[in-house]
Amino acid sequence: MVEAAKQGLSPINRENALILWFEDVGIKDVGLVGGKNASLGETIANLQPEGIKVPGGFAVTAFAYRYFIESAGIESSLRQIFADLNVDDLNNLRSKGRKARSLILNTPFPEELKRAIADAYQKLCEIYSQGDLSETRYVDVAIRSSATAEDLPEASFAGQQETYLNVCGVKSVLEATHKCFASLFTDRAISYRHNNGFDQLQVALSVGVQKMVRSDLAAAGVMFSIDTETGFKNAAFITAAYGLGENVVQGAVNPDEYVVFKPTLKAGYRPILKKRIGTKELKMVYDLEGSKLTKNVSVPKKAREKFCLSDEEILQLARWAIAIEDHYSQVRGLYTPMDIEWAKDGITGDLFIVQARPETVQSQKSSNILKTYQLQETSEVVATGRSVGSAIGSGTARVILNVNEINLFQPGEILITNRTDPDWEPIMKKARAIVTNSGGRTCHAAIIAREMGIPAIVGCENATEKVKTGQEITVSCADGEEGKIYSGLLSFEIKEAALDELPRTRTQILMNVGDPQQVFSLASIPCDGVGLARLEFIIANYIQAHPLALINFDKLEDKLVKAKIAELTKRYEDKPQYFVDKLARGAGTIAAAFYPKPVIVRLSDFKTNEYANLLGGKQFEPKEENPMLGWRGASRYYDPQYRQAFALECAAIKRIRDEMGLTNLIPMIPFCRTPDEGRLVLAEMAKHGLERGKNGLEVYVMCELPSNVILADEFSQVFDGFSIGSNDLTQLTLGLDRDSALVAKLFDERNEGVKRMVKLAIETAKKTGRKIGICGQAPSDYPEFAKFLVELGIDSMSLNPDSVLKTLLMVAEAES
Repeated sequence: MVEAAKQGLSPINRENALILWFEDVGIKDVGLVGGKNASLGETIANLQPEGIKVPGGFAVTAFAYRYFIESAGIESSLRQIFADLNVDDLNNLRSKGRKARSLILNTPFPEELKRAIADAYQKLCEIYSQGDLSETRYVDVAIRSSATAEDLPEASFAGQQETYLNVCGVKSVLEATHKCFASLFTDRAISYRHNNGFDQLQVALSVGVQKMVRSDLAAAGVMFSIDTETGFKNAAFITAAYGLGENVVQGAVNPDEYVVFKPTLKAGYRPILKKRIGTKELKMVYDLEGSKLTKNVSVPKKAREKFCLSDEEILQLARWAIAIEDHYSQVRGLYTPMDIEWAKDGITGDLFIVQARPETVQSQKSSNILKTYQLQETSEVVATGRSVGSAIGSGTARVILNVNEINLFQPGEILITNRTDPDWEPIMKKARAIVTNSGGRTCHAAIIAREMGIPAIVGCENATEKVKTGQEITVSCADGEEGKIYSGLLSFEIKEAALDELPRTRTQILMNVGDPQQVFSLASIPCDGVGLARLEFIIANYIQAHPLALINFDKLEDKLVKAKIAELTKRYEDKPQYFVDKLARGAGTIAAAFYPKPVIVRLSDFKTNEYANLLGGKQFEPKEENPMLGWRGASRYYDPQYRQAFALECAAIKRIRDEMGLTNLIPMIPFCRTPDEGRLVLAEMAKHGLERGKNGLEVYVMCELPSNVILADEFSQVFDGFSIGSNDLTQLTLGLDRDSALVAKLFDERNEGVKRMVKLAIETAKKTGRKIGICGQAPSDYPEFAKFLVELGIDSMSLNPDSVLKTLLMVAEAES
């Protein structure tokens, strides 16, 4: 259809063309049509045949811009304006930008350029008239700036110039194109070019004229083919909000967030690791009755509480992210993660890609240096939000609500504001940290903070109210996805570790983890997998409710507890499904972070008093005098009073392995007192589709009771491997309560009695051909204990993350 609409055009010299259609350009044509338009052409030509939909359009070329400047004779005037540019002087910067833009806007387009743009737009209208050229209608288009220095892998010029949405009619298209040319000299673009070493007239501007997607009637957003915070390569990160995507890009809304695991998605599985609901209070729509092109309207509460996308749409976008990343990596000859904007058409229901550019932050970082931040103290938490990066910054707060007041900002302060856009960039580069009320992890503030390597917390909702100008604060992004703003200037430590030439050891070095929010960053630490992932952390922090309270929701006696659970599960008619979803995504994220290395997940091991502290737990838990030695671990799983709850854990594990494709997950049974009890647990698991040996399923057992050691030969006939829990083994060997301060001084894993138990367990496992490791605290705390384990020939040690590198070096020395 496009070719038919363009018939009759004479052959053109591409270098001197005023107009080039998207399908006629590619990634190598940045000099002709700028980065954005070149990427659109590349995607249309190479990926549209694979089913990726991209709206059509054309580029007003960089040659057209230069032709305009040259024919009008204004280049010397522009150079004169910038002769004494000082980007550090905001008044000087603003004055220069205002004069340059005024000069461009007050200089008419040459007739040839106006005619070329009008003709191309008319032909685009014909294309979208569904073949009926007799009734051509004006189509709505997006007019996007595309600079010739834009979207380079080493410098992101994205967002420096203007975009105009819902432009309709020849006159409006010409006006918007003219404004785009002038936006080459916005204050932020001038400053950004100067700071990146570009001459102000070296960069030219192309303009993309692209058919609009009616996402004002549906949803839109941004996605990355890499985790934006950690650089984890195997995740696709998607954000979504109702309406046109500009609100997500600008950080005007807190969007939904989704994470998909790429390797098993490629293999045909459905590995959605995360679905986080955003507030999505506004949506940008067409202003059909007013004088503006677009406007923001409120989103009804009922819609805000729903996800923008279905699971199938999430997976489709992630597949497209993989295809686009693979194509660009092949073309460029090196791994190229991508930053992609997408939109859903509310009329047809179709998904579209509207922009794709190389990601410019994580892809440029060195993978040979591991840098970690850790607070040395804490204080009152003033506000929280979504963390960007993993750094910590402290300083004096400066609350600024209007861009016209940015001249008040002093270098080294912490910027607190509603949201940022490129107009704020002259001060953002001087900030110690950035905090915004709105925005997700793909918004403008987040992108700029990553580029500058400073911490940012976005989506705080009320930071501008909670923090005052002049207040001393510390902004910490070092503890996972939740960023915290602390009162005062707190001390913190920065550690750097070189990862080059680390030794390989016979003993596998595994890691103990609990929080799914931190695992993508932990995955960069060299190790052989996870030796202990605790489900208790996920249940207590993310699920919060007792599983039996969810199963028996209608029978809950405490009205306040019932109301809290109802709020937690408001998107679930089937309350138990809430437990399965949360547990599967949490534990699945841990398995994905280290895939395909083994990840040993210990099934729930709360004690009765700990279960009682979960929402609704008191109604279902007995009171025990000594919960440490009571109804915990394996004894719960097959008990008629609890087996329904255990079935939910089994359903989550089955989903991780069978639906997400993460077969590297190995379930482990805690506090299993006898081999017969182990058989009962395995039978219960098999009822729920977790049959040992099927689909490669191995099941391990904790070796933490004297009976586990003494009967290790019999346990080895039931289970595929052992993991020594040195904390409980020490407690039960020495007959003391590790929670009692009165006998705490006697608790020592290095006790000779404990060491003999460990030795016997390892020797028996070796004789029976079973794997055996240790996941207790001892090797993390005591290097001599780690050396003792190496001498015994233990298969693996699972360590706390901060002990992995030092223990690895010690183990290598001991083995040599």
